[in-house]
Amino acid sequence: MPIFTYPLGAELTFSPLGLCSILQPITDASHTRDRKRSPPDSACFPGTRQQVVKNVNTWARSDVTTDPEPHLRWMHGYVGSGKSSISQEVCDTSDREDRPVVSFFFFRNAGDRSKIWRLATTLASQMAAAIPQTEPFIREAIQANLALLTQNEGGVSLRTRMQRLVYAPFKAVVDRKKRVRALTKGPFLIVLDGLDECDNKEEVQELIDGMLVFFNENPLIPLRVFITSRVEEHIQSRLNVPAVMLDNLVDHCSDYDIATFLHILFEDACRRNSVVRAYVQKHGEWPTQSDRRKLVQHIGGSFIFASAVFKFIMMAMNAGDSHPPTPMDRLPLALKMNPGLDGLYTQTLARSMHLPHFSNIISTIALLERPLPISGIAELLRIETYEVVNVLVNLQAIIQVPGTDSTPVTLCHTSLRDFLTTKSRSGDFFAHPSHHVRIYLLCLDHGLKVLRKNPTLSTGSGEQIFAVTWYDLYYSLMHMHLGRGCFEPAEYDSAIHLCRERLAIQPDAPHLIADLALAVQYRSDQTRSPSELEESISLHRQAVELQPFSHPDRSFSLGNLGTALLARHRRTGTMADLEEAISLLREALELRPSPHPDRLLSLNSLGNALWHRHRRTGTMADLEETIPLYREALELQPSSHPGRSVGLENLLMSLQLMYGKSQTLSYLQEAIAHCEELLAFHYPAGHRNRVERLRSLASLLQLRFDATGQEEDLSKFSSVKEEANRLSAQSTESIP
Repeated sequence: MPIFTYPLGAELTFSPLGLCSILQPITDASHTRDRKRSPPDSACFPGTRQQVVKNVNTWARSDVTTDPEPHLRWMHGYVGSGKSSISQEVCDTSDREDRPVVSFFFFRNAGDRSKIWRLATTLASQMAAAIPQTEPFIREAIQANLALLTQNEGGVSLRTRMQRLVYAPFKAVVDRKKRVRALTKGPFLIVLDGLDECDNKEEVQELIDGMLVFFNENPLIPLRVFITSRVEEHIQSRLNVPAVMLDNLVDHCSDYDIATFLHILFEDACRRNSVVRAYVQKHGEWPTQSDRRKLVQHIGGSFIFASAVFKFIMMAMNAGDSHPPTPMDRLPLALKMNPGLDGLYTQTLARSMHLPHFSNIISTIALLERPLPISGIAELLRIETYEVVNVLVNLQAIIQVPGTDSTPVTLCHTSLRDFLTTKSRSGDFFAHPSHHVRIYLLCLDHGLKVLRKNPTLSTGSGEQIFAVTWYDLYYSLMHMHLGRGCFEPAEYDSAIHLCRERLAIQPDAPHLIADLALAVQYRSDQTRSPSELEESISLHRQAVELQPFSHPDRSFSLGNLGTALLARHRRTGTMADLEEAISLLREALELRPSPHPDRLLSLNSLGNALWHRHRRTGTMADLEETIPLYREALELQPSSHPGRSVGLENLLMSLQLMYGKSQTLSYLQEAIAHCEELLAFHYPAGHRNRVERLRSLASLLQLRFDATGQEEDLSKFSSVKEEANRLSAQSTESIP
């Protein structure tokens, strides 16, 4: 459903609307959400995590005027260590004790919950419900600056939004010196879970900096903030300071907690499972104490691994198996699993890989930009709903299979997506980038059928739009872009045909014009056809003309036109195309301030255009501007981002050139660091780019040795050069 926003400069009358309607919070981001529908479905089992939860709750309820402990507490731990379960329990305890608590559970690839721009409005809405005295101050702040309500426009920083909508209203209530019933049992608590799951790294740092400043200026404010996350550099660099209490969850991961967790699960299973019950009646306790100790040792403190292993052991029998394994049969297999999750993923997925449509279903779930319900997946893939269920029912150890058709299918943990999209880890289960092409074509075909049934349909029509149709409108082009290098000529033909048919139904729809323009442009890149490139530029201009400055999609059309002109410049060398492209791409970037979801695309596009002008004219100002653009783009691409290697290559190329012209050592140092990251994480043994980058690193090390005389660079140069020569020789020998 579209996000409700207010036009800047408009008069706003609050009386008819409740504050919640004005703020438009994310309702499924708090600890009160339906966790079956909105992951993570986390909760501490009785008897586990008692001490660590007690420590946090003691700190949370303590009087800030007498307790010298910091207002801000950061608990960090590795994947599966139970951070979200602890956050949930801390929130639930506050509710039970009638202490005011608000929360935001970030979750990657869950739409707005992986972004930060609605954090302030969501927390403010919850705060007004928990502490009603804050509501007038929140309304006053909105009346004074309506831009606080915009999604990602209006030039209002996250720090300002938090200050005006959360901190200032709360402080105003406290400063009145009147009794606030909600605060009689302890301070106000804000819980931010999974901060590392937020895509907006720069704004996360801004959020933390703003908190630290606020608490420094208000040391007696009755407010606590509890943050959990993995250890990420952009978070650690801000929170590892004296003003923050640190909790390393590794210090609290005891075998006792895991043993208690498994004991409760197996006791319940023995009561519910008739096969296990019959086995226990004849053979006694199961699993034996010895096997339980082996499981605890094997699990190694990871609650997510413990939960997944238990689900694997107790998985329901498949009616199609001629000799279905019992839980007792699966226990020894579980003990042989890789203690990491890859082994679990492999063994679980293998249970369904023989079923019809398995690869299509799993690849689709892995590559979707936003999860769809079971019926939506079936509708998109043009198969029956029961066929999707048939595949997923065996995978409930790793995929959350909903019980209702309106609930999306989600992954139990985001590491499953990383596994499925990394060929070296997933093997036969790899979700190949070419599947993006299939999803794109299926979206186009589905959208055409919908338009034929309802030719006037649009996002602003007020009509009900079903999940797959929404997905087609907002995400189909992303799949075309991600699958760009995998199109067969016939697939481009199909895409262009479908786009033309859709545009014939709504000839003045800018987004349909843009769809056709991009399809024609991408095919022209493959065919090198000048006429197709000219057609795409003409269509892009038409889309820009239909979108005035205030149009929310103008930046998209500007970027597309700029990129198409840059492509023509590369073919013809016409400087006018390059100059116009840079101008258009600058305007697009200005319309996409952080944390705009498409800022990364604009940063790279403008950087590429400036790089080409520098190569053409030699102007140093262009190269100097290119490097910070590529740096910011790289910051928006975490280690798991599929495009990070491209970002590293872009920046590496620019830094090498800059060092050659300036001889400034810092550029060389940065280039070496990025080259080493490419080799360590993106170009493993056997990758086609490894030899070339090994040679690049050797050359860079030689340059640094020449500049500094560091002997270790010379030693490393020799080993890198040796590996490059060895791999090159092996590659030559393998050619028949």
